[in-house]
Amino acid sequence: MKLLHLARHQPNPRLFTARFRRELSALGNFRLHEDGDGMDEAARAKLVRDFDVLLTGWDSVRVPVMLAQTPGSLRYVCHLTGSISGIVPVDLIRAGLNVTNWGDAPGYPVAEGALALLLACLKQFPDHLITKRNGGWRPEKPDWIGSMRDLRLGLYGYGVIGRAFHDLCRPLQPRLTVYDPFAPSLPSDIRRADSLRELFAHSDAIAIHAALTPDTRFSITREMLALLPDGGIIVNTARGDIVDQDAMFAELASGRLRAGLDVLAENNQLPAGHPATQWPNLLMSGHLTHYANWPDNPERLEPWHEVALDNLRRFQRGDPLRFVLTEERLARST
Repeated sequence: MKLLHLARHQPNPRLFTARFRRELSALGNFRLHEDGDGMDEAARAKLVRDFDVLLTGWDSVRVPVMLAQTPGSLRYVCHLTGSISGIVPVDLIRAGLNVTNWGDAPGYPVAEGALALLLACLKQFPDHLITKRNGGWRPEKPDWIGSMRDLRLGLYGYGVIGRAFHDLCRPLQPRLTVYDPFAPSLPSDIRRADSLRELFAHSDAIAIHAALTPDTRFSITREMLALLPDGGIIVNTARGDIVDQDAMFAELASGRLRAGLDVLAENNQLPAGHPATQWPNLLMSGHLTHYANWPDNPERLEPWHEVALDNLRRFQRGDPLRFVLTEERLARST
């Protein structure tokens, strides 16, 4: 089996660790090609056609669309990470090539981050930190310190990360409601909401785990936020553009709501000096909840490595692959 990774400049060190490279080399002839941005589309396609498997992920060049019609030896695109938009054209899936991504690999790391953000807001840790740095001792609204037990917790989305979040929350005994029209069934300890409005109307805190699609983009509106009680909490580890950020920031600036945000609109950036960085009711984690770099262990395989290696072995044996992307799943892999 011949495997290729075509990096834009240098391979991403979090993906192509020394251990992972050794594992790939044990599976076949693995080649890592750097500075793919310096090649035109035709040259990239010519190179890829000589390999059975193309490995893509962070810092990959875009896969040439012409491979859909003339793939050569290429039969499988193994995408090591989650978001695939802008790297793998949908034409390859339509042409029948196997395309997979990391599937459930980020489930628990992101769910852990979501739970940490929720607990930090619930216990008012950001407010504690800012109050003490300014010479105070107790936050202005200690009556808002709460518990997960009996908290009316709404989950917007019940995919891989939503299910992992549910697993982590279960021992803490919140009262869970889920809105996800794509979830065919739910565990018995979860109530299903028939609409996003119903979810917000019956929740004290919301954890967002939905994919970014045309239907979910800006779906959390000013009107939805107004349904939350005073002190209500928004936790977002999904995508910033699911929320009307201006409306949410207006609620946070007023002090009425609280939020733990791993993601923001505008590519997770805030203008320099934005007042949000000083709000005691907002905690921002910089889109790092999926990181698990400590303690340092160069021989460790991350969950996405294990998913990729399992699929590559399946491909080698001719067994069914896991986490195969259809056009529909590709549209929701943001």
